[in-house]
Amino acid sequence: MSLRSNRVGEQMKKELGEIIGRKIKDPRIGFVTVTDVQVTGDLQQAKVFISVLGDDEQKENTLKGLAKAKGFIRSEIGQRIRLRKTPEIIFEFDESIDYGNRIDSLLYKLQEENQSKDHED
Repeated sequence: MSLRSNRVGEQMKKELGEIIGRKIKDPRIGFVTVTDVQVTGDLQQAKVFISVLGDDEQKENTLKGLAKAKGFIRSEIGQRIRLRKTPEIIFEFDESIDYGNRIDSLLYKLQEENQSKDHED
């Protein structure tokens, strides 16, 4: 990834948070956090990683709502960021957050088990 695509990604991340949080009124879209934006070197595509609060159904509904609003989101980005061509947007769930939470809960369980064994001895 080039320095320019990194910069565009960072700028898009900031703007997307604002657009999704304030401009879109689709009731399917829950509480969304844009965790990362990876823009290809040619600035043609932007993979937008999101985290959504809620269960699997809420996550799926949010993804559907965002897919429906993709044209609007892209035109908003185009107005806010000066680029010759606005990148195509692809939304994906950021699995790293779930993965991190899973590791945290496993570590917590292990710690609890160790503490209860220490009390037994």
